[in-house]
Amino acid sequence: MTIFAKKNIFLAFVAPNRENRSLFRTMQNGLNNKNGETPTYEKIILGVDPGTQIAGYGVIKITGQRIDLLQYGVLKLGKYSTYQLKLQKIFERITQLIDEFLPDEMAIEDPFYGKNPQSMLKLGRAQGVAMAAALSRNIPIVEYSPKSVKKSVTGSGSASKEQVAYMLQSILKQELRPEFFDATDAVAIAICHHYHANSPSSVPSNGKKSSKKGGWGAFVSENPNRVK
Repeated sequence: MTIFAKKNIFLAFVAPNRENRSLFRTMQNGLNNKNGETPTYEKIILGVDPGTQIAGYGVIKITGQRIDLLQYGVLKLGKYSTYQLKLQKIFERITQLIDEFLPDEMAIEDPFYGKNPQSMLKLGRAQGVAMAAALSRNIPIVEYSPKSVKKSVTGSGSASKEQVAYMLQSILKQELRPEFFDATDAVAIAICHHYHANSPSSVPSNGKKSSKKGGWGAFVSENPNRVK
């Protein structure tokens, strides 16, 4: 439950959803605005980099043209004895982040298709539980391939993790802690989504934003008989 108080006004929201998140943010901006000006447009994006050993997350806030990093971190899953427990921890942490920061959207990395089918399956499950946490709170989800994320942030689809981290520090104007470099991909995913959502190419002539489908989405579309 989120409770906001101002003088004799008390507002409480239970089980955040897409509608009351926007209402809460509008009320909060209005109550904090002493001069009666129109609140600056604000959006919060949760970025998730799913993994079976380490999962990263990053939460950014967009205020006008400004990007602020609210929180980033990693889930170290290697210490858990069963895969089911790992999935549970991912779901619980993503749900906690959603309830704490009330993101408007979630951006997540597509599973990387390698040569090992078992690794691909496990990574897909990790992505799935993270998406389920967002869906349980009515959060819109967008997927991006690793290459498109790197290209959006650094200009190169083959950039290294160090190059991505360097560019993020420049964009955010703050130093990222080395022990959390595994979370930089998640922050990059969130920023990638912000860039794509505000790109003129993301809005076609009919004025409606197109859904971005890549990786797993494209695989399902092209191979419907292989996914049941």
